[in-house]
Amino acid sequence: MSYDLLIPFGILLILVIYLIYSRNNFEKNITNLYEKKFEEWKKHSTIEESKTSHKKLVGLVFKTDYKITIEFLDENVESQLNRGKFEITKYKG
Repeated sequence: MSYDLLIPFGILLILVIYLIYSRNNFEKNITNLYEKKFEEWKKHSTIEESKTSHKKLVGLVFKTDYKITIEFLDENVESQLNRGKFEITKYKG
């Protein structure tokens, strides 16, 4: 048998194992670094939640002769109407 190729093959095998180990170590370090940066970014970033207002039916307005009556479907609106916190708009249908 030829033992003269055993030494270069052994050196090549050791080199391949070392390169695989160093690559895995490098990838772990990079992923840990980016995870830390991402956590810092989450702490310092401000996320604005946009509130969208939706119309909600809370009462009905009726006209009887010359008198206007309002019937509530939601009792929480009564205090706002008593304080005058309402807006009058035309219906765009």
